[in-house]
Amino acid sequence: MAEHTLSAEPTHSRWNRALPPRLKIAPGDVVHMETLDASGGQVHPGMTVEDYAGIDRGRVHALTGPIFVEGAEPGDVVQIDVLEVAHKGWGWSSVITGLGFLKDRFSQMFLFHWELEEAVSRSLAPAIVRLRPFCGVMGVAPSEYGEFRTRPPGIFGGNMDVRDLCTGSTLYLPVLNHGALFSAGDAHAAQGDGEVCINGIECPASVSMRFQLHRQRTLAGPVVESPNKPDTSSDAWIVVESATDIATAARSATSRLIDLLVERWGFTDVHAYVLCSVAMRLRLSQVVNEPMFTVSAELSKSVLPARKLF
Repeated sequence: MAEHTLSAEPTHSRWNRALPPRLKIAPGDVVHMETLDASGGQVHPGMTVEDYAGIDRGRVHALTGPIFVEGAEPGDVVQIDVLEVAHKGWGWSSVITGLGFLKDRFSQMFLFHWELEEAVSRSLAPAIVRLRPFCGVMGVAPSEYGEFRTRPPGIFGGNMDVRDLCTGSTLYLPVLNHGALFSAGDAHAAQGDGEVCINGIECPASVSMRFQLHRQRTLAGPVVESPNKPDTSSDAWIVVESATDIATAARSATSRLIDLLVERWGFTDVHAYVLCSVAMRLRLSQVVNEPMFTVSAELSKSVLPARKLF
């Protein structure tokens, strides 16, 4: 096992399986990477909303990667252990005309700057916002040929905005290309479920991750193991689904969680269905990355016997 460092730049703001990897690693290796804020370094503390209106939106997400995992092939699963996500003391949030969950009500462009202490921000007084940094985008290259904007998430992960992907969490993704080709970015110092105004607290970050490989193990889409944190009830298994319709995403996430309970814990499908009905938390992770919505189906680990996913 080795440790590697990866600078933020040059970044990429498109998914493309043809992008050459910036780093090649072996399973078990740790990568310490830097990520720019979602604007790709265009936003800075004190920036005016007028200047913000003129940034290049084509650079949004500004991902670090791709990382090539040796031995990874389609039909495998790559495991990403999030060892640490650390913000750098500042961040921003915005309202953008025509975007956001309440775009008809909030149509005027707005920019808010945050000063970040280690664990909280007091910038929006009298609120005290607890910080829990995570990468809004974590994914492998899609299987399709071509270049794709990073805004819509998918079975490859991507712009899921699942706030549980913080320090101590683990993400499992299906490998769709030779080497997996993993990238990450769009760090948020904090985010509410839904990310309703279009942003969390967007920030640059330092991120450390360990990569593991599970060969010839199928996975229909992203699965998260969340850590026990002060603002969550417990460790949990989380199935993540995205679709152009919220109800479709919610049904798919519920169905995949049932499949997980059947395959890994030996429930019958109807017993798993009943268990989900009495113990599952169904959450809107993001509702603003149109045309895709992301739903998380979460089941506390305290409900189940301890077990590894692979």
